[in-house]
Amino acid sequence: MDSSLLTQVVFGCQALEYRICRLCVNNMESDLSSFNIDAPRWDQCTFLGRVKHFFNITDPRTVFASEQELDWAKAVVEKSRMGLVPPGTQVEQLLYAKKLYDSAFHPDTGEKMNVIGRMSFQVPGGMIITGFMLQFYRTMPAVIFWQWVNQSFNALVNYTNRNAASPTSVRQMALSYFTATTTAVATAVGMNMWTKRAPPLVGRWVPFAAVAAANCVNIPMMRQQELIQGICVKDRDQNELGCSQRAAAVGITQVVISRITMAAPGMILLPVIMERLERLRMMKKVRVLHAPLQVLLCGCFKLPVSYLEPELQDTIKAKYGEQVLFAYFNKGL
Repeated sequence: MDSSLLTQVVFGCQALEYRICRLCVNNMESDLSSFNIDAPRWDQCTFLGRVKHFFNITDPRTVFASEQELDWAKAVVEKSRMGLVPPGTQVEQLLYAKKLYDSAFHPDTGEKMNVIGRMSFQVPGGMIITGFMLQFYRTMPAVIFWQWVNQSFNALVNYTNRNAASPTSVRQMALSYFTATTTAVATAVGMNMWTKRAPPLVGRWVPFAAVAAANCVNIPMMRQQELIQGICVKDRDQNELGCSQRAAAVGITQVVISRITMAAPGMILLPVIMERLERLRMMKKVRVLHAPLQVLLCGCFKLPVSYLEPELQDTIKAKYGEQVLFAYFNKGL
């Protein structure tokens, strides 16, 4: 083949390849301009999808993201919402930006949250505090101090993740913090005195009893406005049906039970494990490692419409007839 002809063929192929690449890039950019960055990455109709979603937004590694990274993530998310995705942006970058944004910025106000109060700090923060509560349970000052630290941590988390649509007053939060701390300390101190003559393992379960008692007081106190005013219930198409106090009561009850249930495995089983480990000769020699080991080892709902208030049932039936069988509401975290 003639060299000039070969050259033309090569350059022609390169030009064609370039045009195809540019066409692909342009298509990708046009697709990204309509990319819904707020759409869940995984199917929220399945349990596994919801688990992946919450693991993603509570990833502890995002705690170490720099201020520059967080500001970049917020800018990317806001531009994407307006359909102004910067040229050359990849889908992976958008998803990562949304992950950082969800981990650090309040969903209602868009304000950057303090590090300790972020949900992404719950795993390391909870591990540390729970580990020390389980380790230092023998002396009264240690019990009081770590129960106070735990309730202060909970209060900061509740304040940081407060519902901006239904704000909690400073007085209400202070009262909730005081009652929860008092309940936790009183339960821990009282049970510590009661279990002095009990087997050592029973004493190790005192922190769990204190945490459970505090949750039974703290959450209803913090969300008492929901019990008074009710919470919004919707149909499956997200149309508002009204406000229900019964739905609020069900939601708060479930949150209390779930909080206690989530704490149970670590705070009930871990003391049994530590009780056995501390009998080993090696563990007796390295008591300084007991606390770090303890820390290391810690590691939408619907209601039938018939359950709602009679007046709310009448309102729903008058507007929608018998079509709406279930009402959906956010029970909270």
